[in-house]
Amino acid sequence: MPPFSTASPLGSHDVTNQVPPLEEYNLYEQNIVLREAVEREGGGWASDRLAAYGGRMGSAEMYEAARMANTWAPVLHTHDRYGHRIDEVEFHPSYHKLMRVAVEHGNHAMAWMEKRAGSHVARAALCIMHSEVEPATQCPLTMTHSVIPSLRNQPEIAAEWEPRILTNTYDGSMRPANQKAGATMGMAMTEKQGGSDVRANSTRAVPMSGAVGPGAEYLLTGHKWFCSAPMSDAFLTLAYTDSGLSCFFVPRFTPDGAKNNFFLQRLKRKIGNRANASSELEYRNTWAKMVGEDGRGVPTIIEMVHHTRLDVALGATGLMRQAISQALHHAHYRFTFGKRLIEHSLMKNVLADLSLEVEAATALSLRMARAFDAGDQLAERLLARLGTAVSKYWISKRATNHVTECLECHGGNGYIDDQIMGRLFREAPLGSIWEGSGNVQCLDVLRALKKTPHVAEALVQELDGAQGVNRTYDVFVERLKDSLRPTADLQIRARRFVADIAVALSGAQLVQHAPSEVSDAFCASRLGGDWGQEYGTLSSAVAFDQIIDRARPRIGHD
Repeated sequence: MPPFSTASPLGSHDVTNQVPPLEEYNLYEQNIVLREAVEREGGGWASDRLAAYGGRMGSAEMYEAARMANTWAPVLHTHDRYGHRIDEVEFHPSYHKLMRVAVEHGNHAMAWMEKRAGSHVARAALCIMHSEVEPATQCPLTMTHSVIPSLRNQPEIAAEWEPRILTNTYDGSMRPANQKAGATMGMAMTEKQGGSDVRANSTRAVPMSGAVGPGAEYLLTGHKWFCSAPMSDAFLTLAYTDSGLSCFFVPRFTPDGAKNNFFLQRLKRKIGNRANASSELEYRNTWAKMVGEDGRGVPTIIEMVHHTRLDVALGATGLMRQAISQALHHAHYRFTFGKRLIEHSLMKNVLADLSLEVEAATALSLRMARAFDAGDQLAERLLARLGTAVSKYWISKRATNHVTECLECHGGNGYIDDQIMGRLFREAPLGSIWEGSGNVQCLDVLRALKKTPHVAEALVQELDGAQGVNRTYDVFVERLKDSLRPTADLQIRARRFVADIAVALSGAQLVQHAPSEVSDAFCASRLGGDWGQEYGTLSSAVAFDQIIDRARPRIGHD
């Protein structure tokens, strides 16, 4: 009999061979791959703070908060009991607990508060760990983090609002931001007729007085199809002026302290991401200030989107890390056919394959975070321009199948919604949609290669830095370089092209930094074609035990 069992108080049967919960462990200290990536990419100075967050988020308390925040979904109150229009969303207290812990540890702003190398890397690790436990609350944290570069296009707005953002105090109350100890930010871009095609937007902006252009006051009228985290204190949005599509700053309260005309029509009934409120939003003479140049709204807000897209890759990495952690934990404790599930050779193949995917995603996304840190260097800035879209596309795409396979490792228990796997399963597809679908990311990669000078050279420089170690990698990279030349059919094969860039960039990190058993297995399967069409089809020559042991988290004295 396995060593873990519980006697039934009814005396009818004993509960045996069930797996103890994976909780009360440190998400950072138990993640060798993440620790190594943070150190080499320049964020090692934050290791104590990351370990503190890892311990907090890995506690039973926070796992329970995540469960409760998703069980008791947000509720919209358009009016109070007396008939006054209020447009407020009520959250379960667990939502606020998750937000408070995240803000206290800097998930929302560490990259800007810490003016030193590696700040984006350290903050990326916070994002990964938070997404492991409760990815829905990562949405408002991501937008609050990402808004800073766009706000700085309008210095007077940045001067007023940055001090409210760059604080470790969370205040979820509904009142003017100048009365609060901390603020969160949101974004409302898409409309029902356009989606990612924001040029099809119809929201209009009319000047309030004779002043027009950057910093001027406008009144907005229109409907936004998606506005996530609508209880944020302010939002960036897009609307048309006579000069074209422009970016605007919309606070929940006007400068005189009155509630802005910010009308929440309904909350979206999403298949996942349930703790986060996503709404339809109506502007009716809504007060706003223009941010950036008149008619240049997309380039202004895209600075925010550039950062949120990296967070999508980080969030998908966190989902996969939680999924493989749960699968490895289950397989370690579950006995089948006389031995632990993890000891069966075919299961080893599956678990090792899944572990490789998470290690590659971690290495790639943290490398992109370092490129954000080194944005003053042209090559790094160009690599981030291309690599962010590549990473967002590939890692979020991989997450859905990865989580599904990890769920299967649990057998029937994985399909029961008492387990965390159901929440991960519903969450996984969102990364491929949020901040632009897979096709949008691929087209953005093609656009960068065509319109941004020297971006291809920056990619080649990154890939060349890993050559000479693994023959399979070298052959793949030389073939990829040949495909960088524009051809008539490049758009139609863009997904395969971007996937090739993604696995090459991932391989570059693993060849240089991972143990040989990891890099050799990754290159042979993902780059060399020694791989089937599903997880668990690695070559029998792969060092399964070493890869699995590197990935498996431990609890207690395990």
